[in-house]
Amino acid sequence: MQVVKEYVQRWYESGLEPDEYICHKKQGNLVEIESVATGKRHTVVTFCTNDVLGLVQNDAVRQAAVDAIFHYGTSNSSTSVLSGRIDLHRQLENEISEFKHLPHTQLFLNAWMAMQALMDAYCHLAIQVPGFQHTRETVILTDVLNHGCIVSAVVNAGTRSGKLFGHSPRVRVRAYRHCDVEDLARKLRRFVRPNDRIMVISDAVFSMDGDIAPLPGMIDVLQQYDGSVLVMDEAHASGAIGATGRGIYEYFNIQPQYAIERGIVPLIMTTFSKFAASAGAAISTHVEELIPLLNVSPTSIGTISLSPPLTAAALESIRQVRQSPQLVQQLQANTRYLRSRLLEQGFDAIGETNVIPVILPSEIDPKLFGRSMIENHGIWVSPIWFIAKPRIRITANALHTKEEMDRLVTAMVATRDSLYKPMISA
Repeated sequence: MQVVKEYVQRWYESGLEPDEYICHKKQGNLVEIESVATGKRHTVVTFCTNDVLGLVQNDAVRQAAVDAIFHYGTSNSSTSVLSGRIDLHRQLENEISEFKHLPHTQLFLNAWMAMQALMDAYCHLAIQVPGFQHTRETVILTDVLNHGCIVSAVVNAGTRSGKLFGHSPRVRVRAYRHCDVEDLARKLRRFVRPNDRIMVISDAVFSMDGDIAPLPGMIDVLQQYDGSVLVMDEAHASGAIGATGRGIYEYFNIQPQYAIERGIVPLIMTTFSKFAASAGAAISTHVEELIPLLNVSPTSIGTISLSPPLTAAALESIRQVRQSPQLVQQLQANTRYLRSRLLEQGFDAIGETNVIPVILPSEIDPKLFGRSMIENHGIWVSPIWFIAKPRIRITANALHTKEEMDRLVTAMVATRDSLYKPMISA
């Protein structure tokens, strides 16, 4: 542990540790937080929550979670494939399948486990079956800026449960340039061999840049490789893009069937921690045979199933989204307004979704900027400095009022002027 102690000490000395806050209560976008470092409390307007449609405190969603606890208890106390599956799981899977236009869905506790399960199921199948030999290698192409859950899964795609299985064919992983369809095509031509199984995987909306994957172009490239698999991680797309919040396919006015008709196998990962007021994830497909493999993957069979209140909250949230598309429309209107106001004030607000990163010059400390926003203006944003280029990450949601968004912009301008004008003039 000496290495760990020395490393963390140096980490603190370098100022790399994040500022931590504890939430005591929330009402809409008004949140009371406590600084772990100082113990001081602030009541702030949050622009760093992923509750994009404001359903976390929705009465129907809360009641659904409470009812599920009284009906099933707080936990299923078992893995789904053994004795932990409840009817709410089936209802949620069916709701997601209808929402995403893919008929078969499997639930997971979170996106990290879902992605690892997909690699285990697709690359290595489940167990050795008498009379069947798995001989085809897999090549995986991944966007260089994909989320950590994807990176972790594909890096470990050559193993299963941490052990290299002698009977599993090799898995080769290559990255392509961010949202670059031409580079994807080049990498496919360069690295795909005869008889390879092909998987291309990408965020639909990128969590740090707020931009959208070029789905139609990716389909155009992949239709040259019959049977290839196209995985879209819709964590930040569900509920946020598309006319009714169905995600990236709806955003481009197509459905997964469009890919299927071109010989491509579309897979969609949906997560519940952003638009669905809960936790957990799901993978949807039109290939029914994939589901039993996902169901017995190590990350499914080796852990507990999604709890009743979390399942019920996600289920009711998706129903609310389907019944109230105006929530999505309000989110998108707020996104356009806030982004335009920031650009008017000279901020480098990149992306095109409700994730609005404001890029800062390298000499500016995002943590100092974030602290000033909280302490001097009562606005809570996310400073980012060690997992991406320094920036302030702002997330708009459907509950933000114009007054709150104007207050954010005013605070951003005041913070920039107070902290950095002397530096510029010097």
